[in-house]
Amino acid sequence: MNFLAHLHLADVSQTSLAANIAGDFAKGSIEHFPKHLQQGIWLHRQIDQLTDSHELTKELLQKFPKSLTRAAPIIIDICFDHMLAKYWDEYHHLSLEAFAIKAYDAIDECDELPEGLVSIAPKIRKENWLVAYRSPKGLNQTLVSVAKRVSKPEIFNGAQETVKKLDIEIETAFRTFYPQLMAYSRLWTRNTPTEYL
Repeated sequence: MNFLAHLHLADVSQTSLAANIAGDFAKGSIEHFPKHLQQGIWLHRQIDQLTDSHELTKELLQKFPKSLTRAAPIIIDICFDHMLAKYWDEYHHLSLEAFAIKAYDAIDECDELPEGLVSIAPKIRKENWLVAYRSPKGLNQTLVSVAKRVSKPEIFNGAQETVKKLDIEIETAFRTFYPQLMAYSRLWTRNTPTEYL
C-alpha cells in the first residue's frame, strides 16, 4: 500500500495518520522512534507484510511481464492508491479533498517525524498527491516520479502501458483485498503490543 491507503487505514483504525505514514520512512527498530509514532509504524509494517504475502497480490504480480519484476510490487502499491482514490466515496464519509487536508495537517502538526517525511511533506501538500492519485494522468505522473527516485529508473520501463492493460485485474484484486485489510487494521490496532502504546 502507498501513502493514501496507509493514511486511510490509520483513520479506519483510529490511529495516528502521521505515525502511520511515517512508517514509509522509518528504518530499523521501532523502539528507536518517539513513543507517539511507535504504534503507527508497527501498524504500517503489519499492513505492508500482509499486502506483500497475500495470495491476491502474488497472483497479480504474476500477471506483470518479467521486465517489470523488480518494479511490480511498487507499481501495485501505487495502483491500489489510485483505485482507493477513484472509488473513495465508497470507503470514507469525507470527500477525498477534505480527507487530504486533514492528512496534510496531521503530518504538519506532528513532532519528531523521520527526516525523509519532513523534507517531502511540503511537496506532498503543494502538489496535492493524495487527490492527484485519482486520475489516470495523476497515476502516470506518480509512476514517472517514483521511477526518478530509484537507483535504476529503467526497471519501470513499460509500467504505464502494463498498468493500462491490467486495469481490470488490478481493480478486481484491490476491491477483493482492501476490505479485508480494513478489517485487519482494526484488529491489529486492538492487539498492538503494549510496548508500542
